[in-house]
Amino acid sequence: MKTKIYSKIKNAGLMGLLGLVGLMGYSSCSDFLEIEPLNEITLEKFWTEKADVEGIIAGCYSGLQDQNIIRRMIVWGECRSENVGIGMNINYDTQLEKVMKENIDAKNGYTVWDGFYNIINRCNTVIKYAPGVAASDPAYAESELNAHIAEVTALRSLCYFYLIRTFRDVPYSTVAFTDDDQKMDLPATKFEDVLDSLITSLEGVKNMAVKRYPTTTPLYQTGRITQDAIHAMLCEMYLWKQDYQNCIKYANLVIDSKKQIAEENKRSSNSYGLSGNTDENRFNGYPLVNGSITSGFFGNAYTTLFGKDDNAQSYNQEIIFQLVFDDDPRGHSMIANGAVNAFYGNATTPMGMLVPSDYVLEDIEKSSQRTIFADRNKKVDARMYENCNGLLGTVNKYVTNSVIINAQSSSDISLTYSGIYTEGQNASNWVIYRLSDIMLLKAEALSQLLSPDADQAAIDYNKPMIDEAFALVNAVNKRSVCETQLVDTLSRNDYTTKARLETLVYQERQRELMFEGKRWYDLVRIARREGNTQTLVNAALRKVTTGSALIANKLAKMDAIYWPYNYEELKVNRNLHQNTAFSSGDNGSYATNN
Repeated sequence: MKTKIYSKIKNAGLMGLLGLVGLMGYSSCSDFLEIEPLNEITLEKFWTEKADVEGIIAGCYSGLQDQNIIRRMIVWGECRSENVGIGMNINYDTQLEKVMKENIDAKNGYTVWDGFYNIINRCNTVIKYAPGVAASDPAYAESELNAHIAEVTALRSLCYFYLIRTFRDVPYSTVAFTDDDQKMDLPATKFEDVLDSLITSLEGVKNMAVKRYPTTTPLYQTGRITQDAIHAMLCEMYLWKQDYQNCIKYANLVIDSKKQIAEENKRSSNSYGLSGNTDENRFNGYPLVNGSITSGFFGNAYTTLFGKDDNAQSYNQEIIFQLVFDDDPRGHSMIANGAVNAFYGNATTPMGMLVPSDYVLEDIEKSSQRTIFADRNKKVDARMYENCNGLLGTVNKYVTNSVIINAQSSSDISLTYSGIYTEGQNASNWVIYRLSDIMLLKAEALSQLLSPDADQAAIDYNKPMIDEAFALVNAVNKRSVCETQLVDTLSRNDYTTKARLETLVYQERQRELMFEGKRWYDLVRIARREGNTQTLVNAALRKVTTGSALIANKLAKMDAIYWPYNYEELKVNRNLHQNTAFSSGDNGSYATNN
């Protein structure tokens, strides 16, 4: 093998074909593919009909569901932030323990990226071969071909987006690698160039993607790429590019689409009660699921978003794109979410390898002067209990089916956690994008368009944008407040400057998206925008009890907020040069390779 980032098509393109079969199994389409042993499939025999293309696309989703991919989404997106601390049995994963102690080198197993590149190559292979299949298979319509091209382009872009946010500059190719004679030892392409290319690719296919999947395949609505998913990706990518107008443009497309879906759900007998659990007046016109169960009891939003209710998930107007898992992997040919099972806990081992940091848990325990959850919420912000099980000191999000918060008295709150997934049977879908995420990305973009000046002209210029951004953040915040007769817990008059609004947005993103693999990337984006790591360092040190000066000094370098290239990757790819903030893992360094 010439390099570790790409595999032959027999391995990269055909492994994991059952991934989407599981999705279709829910809709009586379990005959999606007749699987042959991999060693009997050749390129010449394989690319002959539409089902072959669909099989490779299934493999792309199956690849994203792989435990090692989800583990990296968690580790790369959370573990260096102040959200998480070291839990139980982490000694079984010494590489994770090193990450948690900010002791990362090029031999750390979490620097391995080949799972993402395998998916990228599968996507490139579909783009290469699918047009030929369409030309020879009369059952393969042009609209279906275009939708498939859009789908794999988006999946490829998602993989690269994870890679550049983690490693910054990475080898980039849109060519399918199908034999060992092709040159694979590619140099790293600059972050900005990869990002521009991803945006250009998505802009080119966005209108070809499926807008809505048929109701006969309900899990496709959130479990496969749609136009909404592509718009959500473009929204975030433009934010990283600091093109705030386009970020807002695509956020608006997603929000408008979700409003339309919410209206359809209200009129539909297939809404499964979601229409009764929404209140757009309460949420400033945004179609968020209401957190209230009955008077004084809360937790409905958690169950709808993160619980395993297939009907609610299928018609959930908040979820945009998620990776679908199952609690009966043997019975349904779908895999369980093993990464969450190990990292966040299960019924057998309630404390996973990762737990809420002491900083997070202490913030929940305070009765005043909190820094994460606003003091004015008086311990009735549902997310304190939905994100964490403070009684056990464990992560709750993705671990249980439901949380019921009895907040009839804010001074005597009782909690019921139910449906804790058993070991090996975690069915929590891993959410990539949901509506509140996009709303807060839009609010962040609006905050960056504000003038920092304090004169009257600046005040007048800023006011409509602050009003709009505040309405977005306040809607998300109000959904979490355990009060039946709702009074705003945030005051617009407190946020009259660019700096204060920025802080509000970042705090709300931390509260809302905790443990969803977002926090470190938010901090990296802030560092890139500010041109220094001060905000990131301040956040990372909040969970540190020893060695803070050493960690602060290390993270002061912009290079150090990214990850090193894996030692083995550098050995086989001499065109790849190590991030200068890291050693190769031994006494030498590959930073000077020529």
